[in-house]
This record gives sequence, C-alpha cells and structure tokens, in this order.
Amino acid sequence: MAGPGLYLAAGLALIHAFLSELNICAFIPERKWLSFAGGVSIGYVFLEIFPELSRAQEELEHSAIPLVAYLENHVYIVALFGLLVFYGLDILAINSRRLNRAAEKTDRTSPSIFWLHLIAFAGLNVIFSYLLQDMADHSLLRCILYFIAVALHFFVIDHGFREHHKRPYDRYGRWLLTAAIVVGAIAGQAIHLNEAAIAIVWSFLAGSLILNILTRELPDERESSFGAFVSGIALYTGLLLLI
Repeated sequence: MAGPGLYLAAGLALIHAFLSELNICAFIPERKWLSFAGGVSIGYVFLEIFPELSRAQEELEHSAIPLVAYLENHVYIVALFGLLVFYGLDILAINSRRLNRAAEKTDRTSPSIFWLHLIAFAGLNVIFSYLLQDMADHSLLRCILYFIAVALHFFVIDHGFREHHKRPYDRYGRWLLTAAIVVGAIAGQAIHLNEAAIAIVWSFLAGSLILNILTRELPDERESSFGAFVSGIALYTGLLLLI
C-alpha cells in the first residue's frame, strides 16, 4: 500500500508539470500572493527546518562517518554549503541575463546556465521527494500542511525559473523537475540510507531552502503586502502549533 510520501510526491509533481502555469495573478494580486507564500515559508523555516537541523545535529554527533566526528556544528556547515551553492547559481543566472540584455540578444539566461541551474534544482527535487518517505510517521493534517508549504514554494520557484529562462523552462525544464520528483519517490521506496546520511542530505537541502525562501519568496518593500505576509505566518504557524 502506498504511503503518504508517494501521494505527496505525486501532488508536487503535478504542480511542476501543470498547476504552476495557472495565472494566480488573475485572481489575487501578485504582491499579495507572493507575500502570503513568503509568510507560510518563513513559518516553515522556523518551525520545521530549524528543529529538523537540530535533530540532525544530534544524529551526526553520534556518527561514525569519517571526518564528521572531528567537525563541530557539522550539520550547520553542510547547510551553509547548500546555501552558498544555490546563491552562486542565482548569481550566475542573474549575470547571464544581464549580459544577454547588454548584448541585445534576449532577456534570458544562456543555454549553459539554464541547464546548470535546472540540473541543480532537479537534484534538490530528488532529495525532497526521497525524504518524503519519512512522512509515514506524521499525521494526515501535518502531511497536508507540509504539502501546502512546499507547494507554495514550488509555485514561487517555477515563477522565478520562467522569469530567468523563459520558454526553455516550459519546454524542457518543468518536465525535468517533474521527473526528478518521480525519481526521488522511487528511490525513497527502494533505497534506505542510515540516519546520519539522511541528516547530511537533509542539511544540504535545508541550506538551499532557506536561501530560496529568503531570496525568492520575500518581495521587497515596494512589492510586498505586510498584511498578507503576516497572515501567511499566523495561519501556518497557528495550524502547526495546534496539531
């Protein structure tokens, strides 16, 4: 019988493949839905990611993995590395667009940057989907809240990819990201890593998530809606604290 992780993976795959093309701005002003999504994501960071990093740190402190035992705060070092990797990728994409605009070519990244950016995020999706196997220990409501937070995150990621890469993302990118979720779900059923290895993988993912949420899901002061942002935080954290 399929566990909740497989259902969550299927739902997230549908978002990349089809649902992210929905024009949400036709129903809700962009500044409001992006701010609301940012509020939900910030609640997710503080109430889910940070506690998970703390638990992962405890796992690695008792690990026999070479070198790990000699590093203090290793889980946070791995998270920092994940943040730096994806910050670098974002800078590459922004600079590539700027150079192409200056050369009067097009307002999108070069093909090499597009594929580099895409493959990196496909790797994140594999990790995301693989880690969904752990959702079997959670209640249905907690699974739904997790899905909502990640789904909003995926909507914003797709929005950013379309802005940077334009048509190539719709033609190739979204299908590769969708396939990565499927691959991760299959791997989650077939391969079971030990707790220390999962802690390392989760920590890298957490670092990239924190960066993507802070850079993509928090509109600047001119484009944000503070009320929608606070509503997202209050609703998500309130529901989490009730379960």
